[in-house]
Amino acid sequence: MLFWLPVVSLWRRELTRFARDRNRLFGAIGQPLVFWLILGSGFEKSFAPSGISGGYLEYIYPGTLLLILLFTAIFSTISVIEDRREGFMQAVLVAPVPRVGLVMGKVLGGGTLAFLESAVFLVFLAFLDIPISIASLGLTLVFLAVLGIALTALGFAIAWRSTSTAGFHAVMSLFLLPMWVLSGAVFPPDGASRWLAWMMAVNPLTYGMAGLRHALYFSTSGANAQLWFCGLISVGFAGATIGAAVWQAWQKK
Repeated sequence: MLFWLPVVSLWRRELTRFARDRNRLFGAIGQPLVFWLILGSGFEKSFAPSGISGGYLEYIYPGTLLLILLFTAIFSTISVIEDRREGFMQAVLVAPVPRVGLVMGKVLGGGTLAFLESAVFLVFLAFLDIPISIASLGLTLVFLAVLGIALTALGFAIAWRSTSTAGFHAVMSLFLLPMWVLSGAVFPPDGASRWLAWMMAVNPLTYGMAGLRHALYFSTSGANAQLWFCGLISVGFAGATIGAAVWQAWQKK
């Protein structure tokens, strides 16, 4: 009871705060939508010779889903800094509840928002030539949930050590945005230089990005072994970021 009470309470609090601030929905979906349309249409002809099937607008679509998860993770974990400044976090820390409950409540709340916002963006599949099926849709939703929790936990670990929202944004822009760019969301690893391909290979988001692509094309893809491998890496990444968030919460009094 001491564990689940703060988890459920903080999870509900994150959803309530989101419902009262609809601008977050516009920022998390509207900006990636504009980015997807402009960048996808602008590079459509440039990427045509590279052999990308379906065009660049279709290629960058899974990357836009990942970008929505990233933006939502940033927006949701800013509340960690705001709660500390307003005194709410101090009240939670002195309560007789385990800190792992605090972490899981915030992470699950932000992860739920990330999942829901990215799921809304799936309606644009109707404008793409992707043979979506019930199986591929289900697998896509699973990857979105896992990656949403992983990125939210990573954002929590960074926000816990941040003293201002400006510093938090600077770190996130310098750290998470390059991770997204080097995940294969914008360009395929095959066309990158050797040193850049090496950085993409060690980037855990690369496997989450590849898993999303395999999940979307699951009905026609024969690379199911790669799908499960990417899934294991993504689950491990989520476990590692949750562990880092819990460790940060225990370190700082």
